Amino acid sequence: MVTIKDVARAANVSTATVSRVVRDKGQVGDKCRAKVQKIIKQLGYRPNTNARALVSKRSDTMGIVTPNLSDPFFGGIAQGIEEVARQMQYKVMMGNSLHDEEGEIEAIASLRENGCENIIIHSKYSSNETLIKLCEELPGLVLINRFIPSIAGRCVWLDNTVGGRISTEYLLNNNHKDIAVLTSYYNNQDPHDRIRGFKMAMEMAGHTVKDELIFVSDLKQVIKQGQNGGNLEGESTAKRLLESGQKFTAIIAYNDHMAVGAMNLLLDNGIRVPEDVSIIGFDNVYVSMIVRPQLTTINYPVVQMAKYAAQLSIDLTKDKENVENKTHLFMPELIERNSVYHLKES
Repeated sequence: MVTIKDVARAANVSTATVSRVVRDKGQVGDKCRAKVQKIIKQLGYRPNTNARALVSKRSDTMGIVTPNLSDPFFGGIAQGIEEVARQMQYKVMMGNSLHDEEGEIEAIASLRENGCENIIIHSKYSSNETLIKLCEELPGLVLINRFIPSIAGRCVWLDNTVGGRISTEYLLNNNHKDIAVLTSYYNNQDPHDRIRGFKMAMEMAGHTVKDELIFVSDLKQVIKQGQNGGNLEGESTAKRLLESGQKFTAIIAYNDHMAVGAMNLLLDNGIRVPEDVSIIGFDNVYVSMIVRPQLTTINYPVVQMAKYAAQLSIDLTKDKENVENKTHLFMPELIERNSVYHLKES
């Protein structure tokens, strides 16, 4: 295996010079740098990142922690982060928390043991106090899809209230007044914010909000065990909606997978989408484009947010001025497709 000493010998420079070229830090003349880089390429030298981490207590590694990377939504987060990491010549390490607070903490601890200071975490289970403390210890820790006011500069988040509002307004503009909401069991702020937006839009339009048309999934354990939890969640919750006997002409689902599950349940019961019942999802993941009818949904710019979070993490560890004195808020937008029917005014 080619070592840093081999490169230094071939280039007739010190190992310290080679190290500065590899790390792109410190003063090295352009001519010398070009010579060392040429030798590195010729010899096929690859830096030992583990050794570097042991010496410096850190490594040029970007850590990603999400509940489940097999989920397309979280896969989008990983994609965005990895694109930036590659551009900045950072290696990537990933971990699943498996929808568990202890899993989040263990994943972060594992990354830290490998010298990783740049970590982006999608945390929905750890307490605010835990995450605030971690931010104090890790200068490059960034939260995605979570907002904590006291560490706002570390949060890259979406306005879910606006998302709930614009989906409701779209249905109201298509003359739907009896709107059911199928929401998630997740014990985090997102479902509450989206329902707040729903209620806000209904009340502003002069319509009474019927709590009996808001159904919360009861499939927590099933979802934690399987990759198709969202579909099962949608089917189960839509089944309860049908069995309730409540009148409704439209459904707002917590995410696209729940929307597809609800759509399947309706179709299995002879209810056409969108002619009999309209459906709106949330996230704009791939399934929303391939299902029939194609799903009208709220775009969650998760890849763009992940790229932003990765760059923010790097900037934080490089001590750039005023990095934390910014609001890292993204806005959702409606994606209009074919799952909403315009009702004739009665």
